[in-house]
Amino acid sequence: MKLKELERQAVQVWSPASQYPVYLATGTSAQQLDASFSTNGTLEIFEVDFRDPSLDLKRKGVLSASSRFHKLIWGSFGSGLLEASGVIAGGGDNGMLTLYNVTHILSSGKEPVIARRQKHSGAVRALDFNPFQGNLLASGANDSEIFIWDLNNLSVPMTPGSKSQQPLEDINALSWNRQVQHILSSAHPSGKAVVWDLRKNEPIIKVSDHSNRMHCSGLAWHPDVATQLVLCSEDDRLPVIQLWDLRFASSPLKVLESHSRGILSVSWSQADAELLLSSAKDNQILCWNLGSSEVVYKLPTLSSWCFDVQWCPRDPLVFSAASFDGWINLYSVMGRSWEVQQMRQADKISSSFSKGQPLPPLQVPKQVAQASLIPPLKKPPKWMRRPAGVSFAFGGKLVTFGLPSTPVHQVSQPCLRLVFISQVTTEPEFLTQSAELQEALGSGNLLNYCQNKIQQASLQSEKMLWQFLKVTLEKDSRMKFLKLLGYSKDELQKKVATWLRSDLRLGESPQSKGDDLNSNRQQAFSIQTSKHTTWEASASSAFFDELIPQNMTPWEIPITEDTEGLLSRALLLGELGPAVELCLKEERFADAIILAQAGGSDLLKQAQERYLAKKKTRIAPLLACIIQKNWKDMVCACSLKNWREALALLLTYSEPEKFPELCDRLGTRMEQESGWALTSEARLCYVCSGSVERLVECWAKCQPASSPMALQDLMEKVMVLNRSLELLWGPDGVSPGPATTYRITQYANLLAAQGSLATAMSYLPTDCDQLPVQQLRDRLFHAQGSGVLGQQSPPFPFPRVVVGATPYSQETSSPRLKFQSSHQVPILPPRSRIFTPQSSLMMPLTPSHLISYQGSRMQNTSDYRPSGVQEAQPLPLGPAVRPGPQDSLKNAPVPKGNLQRKKQCQQPLEKIDRKELPPEHQSLKISFEALLQRCSLSATDLKTKRKLDEAAQRLECLYDKLCEGTVSTLSGAHLPPAFPPSPMANGHTVSLPISLTDTGFPTEYRHVAWTGLHNSRRESSLLPSMPPG
Repeated sequence: MKLKELERQAVQVWSPASQYPVYLATGTSAQQLDASFSTNGTLEIFEVDFRDPSLDLKRKGVLSASSRFHKLIWGSFGSGLLEASGVIAGGGDNGMLTLYNVTHILSSGKEPVIARRQKHSGAVRALDFNPFQGNLLASGANDSEIFIWDLNNLSVPMTPGSKSQQPLEDINALSWNRQVQHILSSAHPSGKAVVWDLRKNEPIIKVSDHSNRMHCSGLAWHPDVATQLVLCSEDDRLPVIQLWDLRFASSPLKVLESHSRGILSVSWSQADAELLLSSAKDNQILCWNLGSSEVVYKLPTLSSWCFDVQWCPRDPLVFSAASFDGWINLYSVMGRSWEVQQMRQADKISSSFSKGQPLPPLQVPKQVAQASLIPPLKKPPKWMRRPAGVSFAFGGKLVTFGLPSTPVHQVSQPCLRLVFISQVTTEPEFLTQSAELQEALGSGNLLNYCQNKIQQASLQSEKMLWQFLKVTLEKDSRMKFLKLLGYSKDELQKKVATWLRSDLRLGESPQSKGDDLNSNRQQAFSIQTSKHTTWEASASSAFFDELIPQNMTPWEIPITEDTEGLLSRALLLGELGPAVELCLKEERFADAIILAQAGGSDLLKQAQERYLAKKKTRIAPLLACIIQKNWKDMVCACSLKNWREALALLLTYSEPEKFPELCDRLGTRMEQESGWALTSEARLCYVCSGSVERLVECWAKCQPASSPMALQDLMEKVMVLNRSLELLWGPDGVSPGPATTYRITQYANLLAAQGSLATAMSYLPTDCDQLPVQQLRDRLFHAQGSGVLGQQSPPFPFPRVVVGATPYSQETSSPRLKFQSSHQVPILPPRSRIFTPQSSLMMPLTPSHLISYQGSRMQNTSDYRPSGVQEAQPLPLGPAVRPGPQDSLKNAPVPKGNLQRKKQCQQPLEKIDRKELPPEHQSLKISFEALLQRCSLSATDLKTKRKLDEAAQRLECLYDKLCEGTVSTLSGAHLPPAFPPSPMANGHTVSLPISLTDTGFPTEYRHVAWTGLHNSRRESSLLPSMPPG
């Protein structure tokens, strides 16, 4: 692509690679004459700014010269009186060599000319600065004259050797070796190249083609290999480029032949030794790959010869070309379309002809547009290759590569490029604790694991939480939960007994002592009487039982009109309800409770409620909760200071099926109303209820930014609690909720990032249908390689996309696949299994534990559910059903709730399908679908594709009507001439009053449709015989 252009009949030179901004210096060419036939020249310096989209170059300095230039060279010499911008050397006619200070040219201040020397006898056509010693300048002219100038002392130049070589020739090119500083080479018109050793002051080797048709016009040393150089020939009979190696100087290593006429210049890229530029008399500029000897970049044919091409030292993808038509162009080898430049040129021309009105848009022929596309290099250039690279890969892998220790050009055989893959571990403590958890889950020794966590816990809340988690793995968990909360039945009995004994000692009296004495005497008497025989005792008791006691006082039944009389009358009539009301009114609560107990459960309940309503004591609410069993109100109304007591009440009295919900309510209230004060304690409620999802959500509130160690701590608690659920219900248990699945996936990602791929895969839920889990499982499976031999590959989690056109198939490629009926019912995903790591083993003990209650937290994953199909209710179970020593698991009551179970009965989904198309219309359907497929493959623009989609939708409606029978068949006489009836195998014809226009076919594809319909008539003969429609 052309980047910049400059209209100058001049020679050119780039600023050194160390110079910024980038400059291009031009000097009036001595090989061309303008209309004035003037011999004066001009030296100009232009700034090359690629950020400017225009093609123009900004001139930064200009200097008049007394003569024109054959050659310009820009060196980076900056010592002594010179500035950092370097020095430009210009070779002119009559052996004139001029040195210019670039800084003075740019500033237009001091005298820019450093020195003028006229040592040569002819025109100075060859110049080159030594790349190692910037003060050494080589110049070449006629009669084999070569001088080595020291810019620190220009008085006496040096010569590389004597001029005794015969015959004497012009020096067309000079070049210093790019690896050895004392080697210089020169190219001559006879086709030979002479290599000079300045230490010996003599030529050490001469390279020449045996055909004697080489006419050397250019010379360049290999940037990396010290013994290789290229020569180019400007002879039209042999327009070649020869690559020579001085170690084998009998013949060239390679010969590049793609130019049709003589080659005028070559330039070897210093950034990529495989790229070589060449320009020739055939008006072509080619870029060669010396490794493959092929042309990798080619500019369009120019209008004139290009006599000089040069790579930009600073921007390796840019090169400049000076041609005899008076233009200097800057190009990029990263080709692209010239459309922008062509449109800019077209707009420039249009502005001269517009006359105030816009011209019609320019219609560029397609062939011209394609010809303007310049392909880039066929092979990525070396400067775009990374010398070293590093990248993190999945599974904590670090992939690195770098340059070989030995340069490529010094290796005789192809060098192996090594790629190093290493494992990076950034969280060693995280991996250690994860391995301990995995070992405990695998061995089943979770009780010792929890005990170690209890001993290691520094905070009391963490210690209490691990104690609760340990209890979930043991039997009789409810009683142990109560002990952890500070309530023990044995201690309570001891305290009550002690309290009663102290009250008896305080209430003793003399009468009580006498009573004790009488009781002792009666006891002694009873012991003595027990010595009688059995038959005597039985006979005596029978006699005395029939006697009426003589000392009994008769009691009277009150019949007065007061409360006592009314009460006795109610009792005599059996009206216990009014009797209880009278007792309650007189605040005779003991009598009321006794009478209500004799009157049945309803009357007793009313009496209890009246009693609790009138007796306002501190213990009354507790009594009310225990008697009325209204635990939901207790959870919502009790003070959060008594959360331990509330949890103890639930553990003691609540029913098994209601216990998980009540514990979750208490924990949620502690989170919301305590202002983060009781958030840690709320986790105990979730452990008791077995709500893993709420436990994870509570942890997320306390840990907004989860670190690896915090996530490890959470997974330890989740896995221990989840193992207790698995031990109670087996492998098929509760499926993880969204929050739990997210944290497990996050944990598995962390493990994978540390290299524990197998462990990470074991934590993922096996039957989870969430896309992130499926994608991570797929990556883990394939990242392990041979480590998962024998395991079934997980399903492919990504949608499959068919790229490009596929052959027509009625089953797979039918256009009707795009327009499926909206009445189809989606299939619900299967239930997920419990999410304990797959590689872990079952513990030997069988604790009684809970199933997580997730009723209020579960989310509806299936938004499409047909009417009449009800999903089976999940089943929660609280710690109240833990079987004790006298209970068994089979006697536990069936709980109710919202837990998801895998083994659930579901009614089959009703599948609503459209009626099948009648057989007599199948040929029509096949024909139209084939037409749609052909048109779809031929369509190239979006508008046509949209019309085809609309046509397919209309055909869908037609098929529906044909299935319903709302469209009747007609004879061929009613059809348009372009749509004749289709003959059937039995001689009947079937046709419909439609046309391709009715179905919405685009006009440009109707001829395809007619052809398809004509072919479909022949295909219809293959169908079986059908009755007339």
